[in-house]
Amino acid sequence: MNSLVRYLGWRTTQSIGVVIAIACINFLILHIAPGDAVDIMAGEAGAGDPEYMEALRKSFGLDQPVHIQLFHYLWNLFQFNLGYSFHYGIPVSELIFDKLPATLLLMVASLLIALLGGIVLGVTASRRPGSIYDTTISLVSLLGYATPLFWLGLMLIVVFSLKLGLLPSNGMYTIGKNYSVWGAALDVLHHLILPAVTLALFFMATYTRIMRAQMLQVFGQEFVRTARSKGISERRVVYRHVLRNAVLPLVSLFGVQVGGVLGGAVVVEVVFGWPGLGRLAFDSIFQRDFNLLMGILFFSSVLVVIVNLLVDFLYALLDPRIEVVA
Repeated sequence: MNSLVRYLGWRTTQSIGVVIAIACINFLILHIAPGDAVDIMAGEAGAGDPEYMEALRKSFGLDQPVHIQLFHYLWNLFQFNLGYSFHYGIPVSELIFDKLPATLLLMVASLLIALLGGIVLGVTASRRPGSIYDTTISLVSLLGYATPLFWLGLMLIVVFSLKLGLLPSNGMYTIGKNYSVWGAALDVLHHLILPAVTLALFFMATYTRIMRAQMLQVFGQEFVRTARSKGISERRVVYRHVLRNAVLPLVSLFGVQVGGVLGGAVVVEVVFGWPGLGRLAFDSIFQRDFNLLMGILFFSSVLVVIVNLLVDFLYALLDPRIEVVA
């Protein structure tokens, strides 16, 4: 128990340092880019008096040196203050928590599809190595891994929305419809299918390849041969002994890929008009709304760090051979 507490404290301290470093890097990279929110506001207004623009920069603190702005930004973060959005005129945290449910729904759905599909396909391919099933699954996985998300999303829209008319191509729900609670939930799920599948296919390909390799490796271990020599059915050997050990690396990969899913969500949300954090981050880039963009990046970093911390503990629980040592 003491070692677990020490490990938790060490990892938490390490995670805080990582988050602070990411916040500093994001801040400095974004401030290297030319232009700022005042330029965008002047452009939207059609004109900008130099004195008025200078006054705006002073009111936003943009006239101060970069290191002073960084200090104020970090101090605000320690107070859980992400600042105000220049474009929307409301707190960044309010915007983030308003869009967060849509992104979490997309992420969870896509990861579940990828994980379950990868396990099923990986197990199927490993049970018949070299067969037509194994070859087909490997080729499809390679194709899914190499296909760009934006192109895949557009092709799914063309086929299932424009040609077949089976699924909606844009948004999260049908505008103007007065659904009941269950009807609204089904409507959201109907809109979720295409973006979730698009985002899941890339990660499913990765899970399938890793699952197949792990299954083949575990099949060759001594305890599997011992189980077979005892007369245990092949089905039980596969699903009770081999699968249980082969799935462990997927748990670690799951935590690592949360960041990748967030990055992929930006592309998918833009293609499908999904109203989440990815779409909001994309819009904030063109609006030069740096407070909003830094808030989204910071929040995403914290989310990834927390998920990886939880995955470490989950991995230790699933595999009793692993000890947590600070």
